[in-house]
Amino acid sequence: MELKIFTDESGFAALHDDWNALLARSRANTLFLTWQWQTTWWRCLGEGDLWLLAWYDAGRLVAIAPLYLHNDDAGQRRFDLVGCVEVSDYLDLIVEDGREEAVYGALLDWLCSDACPTWHTIGLCNLAESSLTHRRLPELAAGRGLEAVTSLEDVCPLIVLPDSFEAYLQEILSKKQRHEVRRKLRRIEEEATVRWYVVDAASELNQEIDAFVHLHRLSKQEKLGFMTEDMEAFFRAIMQTMHDAGWLYLAFIEVNGAQAAAMLSFIYDNRLLVYNSGYDPASYAELSPGIVLTTRIIEDAIQRGLRVFDFLQGNEVYKYRFGAQDTAVYSTVIRRM
Repeated sequence: MELKIFTDESGFAALHDDWNALLARSRANTLFLTWQWQTTWWRCLGEGDLWLLAWYDAGRLVAIAPLYLHNDDAGQRRFDLVGCVEVSDYLDLIVEDGREEAVYGALLDWLCSDACPTWHTIGLCNLAESSLTHRRLPELAAGRGLEAVTSLEDVCPLIVLPDSFEAYLQEILSKKQRHEVRRKLRRIEEEATVRWYVVDAASELNQEIDAFVHLHRLSKQEKLGFMTEDMEAFFRAIMQTMHDAGWLYLAFIEVNGAQAAAMLSFIYDNRLLVYNSGYDPASYAELSPGIVLTTRIIEDAIQRGLRVFDFLQGNEVYKYRFGAQDTAVYSTVIRRM
């Protein structure tokens, strides 16, 4: 395999035409590794030095290691995956299925070579349960005298969707939760004028983004602290980018004409990815607009024929009340001995 290395944003442009096609041929086909997500994250939140490693076989792109090199809190040089903060729920090396062993070996050879810049640690975060990286890369690294540790990082609760909403209610929800869902749906319809909708081409996107950011900040103190100016800039950019790509699923529920709750999600690879949410706790909380909106979105996802409803990282109790089951997310850290 031939290795090409790009150390600035021109690498994204050079890889643009082949990036997502390679991703679709990999075991790690997730929205967070698309060219669109990676470039937006780097533009808004990236730090340090970009290192895009691309391997070719007879002129065909077969792997990308999207990395950046920076100083960690201890002042040591560390490689991380592009996107490796809390805003990218699944990440990985992008490798054509079946070529993992060869690419892992080639990456480690480069890391141990004189051609590689000085580094002390490489962190591979947010590796999905199905990834081979957290299983095979540590073994291969240890064989080269490197220290490698894989640990459980988080969980992503998800629902494998049935063919109908009634089947979801009957087969996935408990009897108690099924009763609660139906009761909340009935109550909000009886006590208020309710409309829920998904932002589409006819919507004024910037106004809807404004509304989402407002509701997100209202939700609770933790979210207010999370939505810094830099993070708001990223959210605005990523919603526009995902909208342009056709992957944005931004939904609101209105109660008596006022936007009471919002859910920011994406549709990619036949999965609905629930990314973030917001609601106004001071208005209509007794009508549970967030629960009602989530229920309607699950129903809509089933009607669209999607196969997975993924709540992404975090073990919040409400996810399990909707019938979600955990899948593991791992991190692998490699250090020089």
